[in-house]
Amino acid sequence: MFVLFVILVIAAAVMYFVARAGDNKGLKLGALGALVAGLFAGVSSCVHVVSAYEVGVPVTFGKVGSPMNSGLNVTSPFTDVTTFSTRPVDLNLSDKDVVEVRSSQGGVMYAEITVKWAVTPARAVELYRLAGSEDAIQQRLVFPDSREIVRNVFARYTSEEGYTSAREKINTEIGDLIRERLAPRGIAVTTVNLRNVKPSEKLQEQIDRKIQQEQATERATEAARTATAEAERRRIEAEGIAKANRILNDSLSDKVLANQCIEAFKEAAASQPVYAVPCGGGTGNPLIVDGTRN
Repeated sequence: MFVLFVILVIAAAVMYFVARAGDNKGLKLGALGALVAGLFAGVSSCVHVVSAYEVGVPVTFGKVGSPMNSGLNVTSPFTDVTTFSTRPVDLNLSDKDVVEVRSSQGGVMYAEITVKWAVTPARAVELYRLAGSEDAIQQRLVFPDSREIVRNVFARYTSEEGYTSAREKINTEIGDLIRERLAPRGIAVTTVNLRNVKPSEKLQEQIDRKIQQEQATERATEAARTATAEAERRRIEAEGIAKANRILNDSLSDKVLANQCIEAFKEAAASQPVYAVPCGGGTGNPLIVDGTRN
């Protein structure tokens, strides 16, 4: 715009002097119009409008100025303004950009992750010095740093933890480290989402074999537990029977048997004639005989 301003002013001056020499009113009006247009171009070259949700970085003769907020900003005609969007941007590490990681055991997995980041307006000048443009911020800073951190975090965990049990913990750790790395550079990371972790074919085969081995071990353990319980039940049952037999054997003394024989004799004699036949030379229990039978 400043170049246009200079051209229009020169054109207006030339037209004015030519019109003055020839007393040409048309050229005078043309000179006036060129002068007005030149003044408008000159004013426009000193004003820069930064759109909403953007921040501008002015550069004048190679010198970087202070960040320019959204709205109308007065600048030098020789100032070049580079703008950065302050809206959140999604970096999707998936498909061709999926991150190949290795666990602490050497197992290969593929992690898909989304990093949502945005430019911090107050640090726009530092980002301009580091990257130069909005696209370069993602390609030179967010993208490589995120991939590096994802690989480093997964390397601290086993394949099983990375694939299943520690997914949430890994996601949190990755998010914290990415924020710590990018915040000093003027990049605010709002969300880190570990969307999917897929094991390689070789690792999947190892996982399947391990699951089968664990299932076989569980079945064997359950069978051993059942056999042990059955053996314990039988032992307790045998001990109970043996104890009952010992108690019965200890309680059946000669006096007890003789007393039971007398009681039986009394009951039999009360209903019908009976007589007792001594057994064992008079020392054993008598045999009770029904007297009604011959």
